[in-house]
Amino acid sequence: MNKNLIALAVAAATFSGAASAATVYSDDTSSLAIGGRIEARALGLNGNIQDISRARINIDGQTKINDDLTAIGFFEHEFKTDQSATDGEHNDSNSADGETDYNRYLYVGVKSNTYGQLVYGKADGSLGMITDFTDIMENFGAEASNKIAAADRTTNNLAYTGVFGGLTVKTNYVANGKTDDSQNNTTGFSVATKYDFNNGLAAGIGYGQQKNQDVNNLTAKQAFASTSYTLGNLYVAGLYQYAKNVGYQYSHNDASNQDNTYQGFSLASSYTINKVVLRSTYNFMENTDSKIKMANALDFDATYFLTSNFRTYAGYTINLLNKTDATKISAVPTAIQYDDQFILGARYDF
Repeated sequence: MNKNLIALAVAAATFSGAASAATVYSDDTSSLAIGGRIEARALGLNGNIQDISRARINIDGQTKINDDLTAIGFFEHEFKTDQSATDGEHNDSNSADGETDYNRYLYVGVKSNTYGQLVYGKADGSLGMITDFTDIMENFGAEASNKIAAADRTTNNLAYTGVFGGLTVKTNYVANGKTDDSQNNTTGFSVATKYDFNNGLAAGIGYGQQKNQDVNNLTAKQAFASTSYTLGNLYVAGLYQYAKNVGYQYSHNDASNQDNTYQGFSLASSYTINKVVLRSTYNFMENTDSKIKMANALDFDATYFLTSNFRTYAGYTINLLNKTDATKISAVPTAIQYDDQFILGARYDF
């Protein structure tokens, strides 16, 4: 969720879990903080109610090296019900209670007051900064802004972030992680820049690519451009994506003998009324070669902040694809590809 929007609800950054972390230890050179969230979520899909609740805990450590450099380490672990688990998230699964858990972040590095931050481990790629313009909802939305692994949060990631006034620059390189020569080289990178004009207007662009994606081992490429405008309690934003060979992100197998072209866009709006935040997004994504629609959805949600660290919310997605559309994406589509969904949630940050 775009943290800039939280500031619209109440003028305090304490709504984010990391910002409300408790300092366990602090002296003139070092600090250690612990934070996280507990979030109960019920998802309605295809006539069924699924428990997709989750909890996160993070540890943030910093040690001053000199007047300019600071050593940093960050770790965040998520625990979630088995019904919500996706491939690659199962570090440990307990069949007795259906819970699963995985590391969301695990990185170490240095940050400079002058030159920016450099970390290695499981860290954010560069394109999330651009997709966050329209990825503003508690759960739904962002159907047109799926990112390749190298541009998203991933392991084996060397990532740089620099903030220079209103300009933010991010770049990262993901090594292939092969353990033997029989495995595919999945090397990738992404780069992005964002500028805040300090008058309510912001804009950003980014590009990423990664080798040997999809079942046909194609090179996936994607470019994003975003802009947003904030006026008082109103926030509006738009995103455009141009991509090659990203059908696997929508369970679609791309043709192996060509570059498969995709285009999509996302529109987002948010309005804050006291402690209530109302949001809506529209997302569209299409293979422009075959004219197969990958995503076409309207999303709505409302959040009520009872306190700075406790919120409740409700959301609904109107999926404008039908089962026939979804069958063109994959031969045996799942309900999530063509059915409406709703969610009810409550979240406590600490």
